[in-house]
Amino acid sequence: MAVLRQPLLRRLLASERMGVLVEGVSVDEELAAVLGLDDLKGDSSIAGLAPRVARAKFAEGIAVIEGDPPPGVRARELTYPGAVSLLRARLYEPEGLASPSPGILYAHGGGFMTCDLDTHDVFCRRLALGANARVVSIEYRLSPEDPYPAALLDGLAAYRWLVDVAPSLGIVRTRIAVAGESAGAHMSALIAQHMRGEDVPPALQVLIYPAVDATRAMASHLLLGDRWMLTEDMLTAFYTSYFGDHMAIRRETDTSPLFANSLAGVAPALVYTAGFDPLKDEGLAYAERLVREGIPARHARFARLIHGFITMTGVSKASKIACERMATEVGEALRVGVRPV
Repeated sequence: MAVLRQPLLRRLLASERMGVLVEGVSVDEELAAVLGLDDLKGDSSIAGLAPRVARAKFAEGIAVIEGDPPPGVRARELTYPGAVSLLRARLYEPEGLASPSPGILYAHGGGFMTCDLDTHDVFCRRLALGANARVVSIEYRLSPEDPYPAALLDGLAAYRWLVDVAPSLGIVRTRIAVAGESAGAHMSALIAQHMRGEDVPPALQVLIYPAVDATRAMASHLLLGDRWMLTEDMLTAFYTSYFGDHMAIRRETDTSPLFANSLAGVAPALVYTAGFDPLKDEGLAYAERLVREGIPARHARFARLIHGFITMTGVSKASKIACERMATEVGEALRVGVRPV
């Protein structure tokens, strides 16, 4: 956005949030300016919007703040058999990458209600390029038309399908990561839980600001539940749309992966959180539990970033750097394993 390229205007838009410290640091100035501009526009809420309108709003918003796609990646449209119907997928291949290579099954975020292949196209290209791996991004059924457990069932179907067709796509069946952000990380964590003990379980799980505790009871929800992109009002809309109004269901394993009886045997993990994100405490808690239960896992927090930063690389240099770092680390973990910090 042109207005954010003007240093004086950017500082003015960012000033109010820059004065807030979380764990001793302030939010990235460029992201603070985006949030300040959102305040002026006054149209960030999706509460009460029809799903079609909410999806269009998210897609339009991402298009404005996302960066240009990196060169050197080919994309090909696919379909896969979801739990009840054929669904869209997209294969990303870095140019010149030999076959076979490691693979990544990517599930986009969006609160189980919004987003699609196109909203996360740039990130998937970065991921393929930085990890030097083939990425298969999937769509899945969205709520409220298809509530819980539709997204999970489609994610499980997608993983099993990818294992079956991996050789034809140039992917090593035993070197497949499941990855996603927010709701997509929720799905990836559950795929890793459900597929442990199967003939070909995931080799790695990559959880970017994961939603793993649907009770929303952790301190970061109170501290950061307003004015930092992902708000408690948005979470209420998303979770009610997908899980319904019954709170008891939100303590079950398939709604809150953090509440699993055991995480023993799940895939090694890379867990990434953002410092100004209401989900940060649950992501950290999940990473710590993985380590306690003997799973090779590494957690990294991007202290100055906010929820959704992976699709904000057009307005935030720090977000682009974080995406490139994650992609490189995913590639390393797929080839040599998850190394402790």
